[in-house]
Amino acid sequence: MTAQEGGAQVPVLRLQGITKRFGAVLANDAVSLTLGRGEVVALLGENGAGKTTLMHILFGHYTADEGQVEVFGQALPPGNPRAALEAGVGMVHQHFTLAENLSVLDNILLGTRPLWAPGLGRAAARARVVQLARDFGLAIVPEHRVGNLSVGEKQRVEILKALYRDARILILDEPTAVLTPQETDALFATLRQMLARGLSVVFISHKLHEVMAISNRVVVLRHGKLVGEVPTAQTDRAQLAAMMVGAEVRAPERREASAGAPVLTLSAVSTPDRGNAPGLKGADLELRAGQIVGLAGVSGNGQAALAALLAGLEAPSAGAMQLAGTAPRDWSPRSAMRAGIARIPEDRHATGTIADFTLTENAILENYLKPPFSRRGWMDWRAARDFAADLIARYDVRCPGPETRIRLLSGGNMQKLILGRALDGAPRVILANQPVRGLDIGAIAFVHGQLLEARGKGAAILLISEDLDEVMALSDVIHVIYEGRLSPSFARGEKSASDLGEWMAGGGFAEGAHAA
Repeated sequence: MTAQEGGAQVPVLRLQGITKRFGAVLANDAVSLTLGRGEVVALLGENGAGKTTLMHILFGHYTADEGQVEVFGQALPPGNPRAALEAGVGMVHQHFTLAENLSVLDNILLGTRPLWAPGLGRAAARARVVQLARDFGLAIVPEHRVGNLSVGEKQRVEILKALYRDARILILDEPTAVLTPQETDALFATLRQMLARGLSVVFISHKLHEVMAISNRVVVLRHGKLVGEVPTAQTDRAQLAAMMVGAEVRAPERREASAGAPVLTLSAVSTPDRGNAPGLKGADLELRAGQIVGLAGVSGNGQAALAALLAGLEAPSAGAMQLAGTAPRDWSPRSAMRAGIARIPEDRHATGTIADFTLTENAILENYLKPPFSRRGWMDWRAARDFAADLIARYDVRCPGPETRIRLLSGGNMQKLILGRALDGAPRVILANQPVRGLDIGAIAFVHGQLLEARGKGAAILLISEDLDEVMALSDVIHVIYEGRLSPSFARGEKSASDLGEWMAGGGFAEGAHAA
């Protein structure tokens, strides 16, 4: 029973009749929910269902058109993030709000101390940040510059920012995306201890097994409306998935298949370190036609270096890379695309799209100089719009039309357009780097289905993911990356999640073993 259900306590959080419009789009439609002391409420919904908008209203980033937010029985001033912080609300954002030119420590302390006393209590603050990082299994170096961090490391900083401010209500948006199974277990154990002391949590995740493990209640939004609310103990994953999308969600069927000839091979390849990001260290890798090779690892262990190598942004400093048995010359992004390597980039906002470009412009970004989009040096915008409209239809990109600015789309719909752009033309190699990060269960099933279909057509796919469940579900062969080193290849089903988690934490490498 939640605190408010007992009738003895005022809910620590109450959202009443929240409505928010963005032009013609109704993002939240009279949404009401409550949160009790020591309770975890999971907030679920498809991409674009209104979850993030609702949380931005709670935190003061947006002002509701109608409705009211109450924290500990007091009305929260609308549109005032400082008031939310002072009331004890902490938020870990899905998309980061960090100053990239500052250190990890400075980002965490930003706004917590007077500007005229920059050195006041800094040593004690650093010690506290380090202790919080240890407690939550969130490895960070306080002096590192945020701009040099990987996506996963930035998410750790966001979590620590909220924890440092002694939040009594914590909004967690996909908090485990970059953690190993062991680290996720440790985070949940710590959360349970904090819940026992009265912390309350709004937990947003697309990992339904985590929702079942940590939440007391589940609230489901669909198209901006609250369509379901149920105690976690009285539901299951299948029911929650159906509530989210309004129909049964089926995972794509994965059929066993024989791999074809090697398409891309790396032999003892090394690349330079870039700032704090490790390069590859003598990596051996083989991508074969009709096969998915999964790469598991905690963020910041060399995944970026491998992705940059395949995309043509980096060249080997040692070792050999071959495409269909031939060493490429003058390796660059253009030569990678000419070789038939398609990429789904890690960060759809920073490197996958240009925010103020339309869907049409984003759809042809990597092919605008080719027919039918370019003819004798002139752009054929009708052909470009037709192409974008075709991608929108085939990949179920929910938007007003091809001339929509892509920044107005939800993350899932952005990702569908990027996926369509990458898969068009039957590429030989697909670099799928975090292809479903932050997507809802319906979008995940769609993206996975498209990757499996490309595999069936003979594409060689490298799946880079920090979601171990995804790697284990899709991959024919699995490698683990740790500090730039690749593990030996493990056949599908050869290693358990716990075994792979040990490798992700460096255990298998620490033994000095390069054999299973």
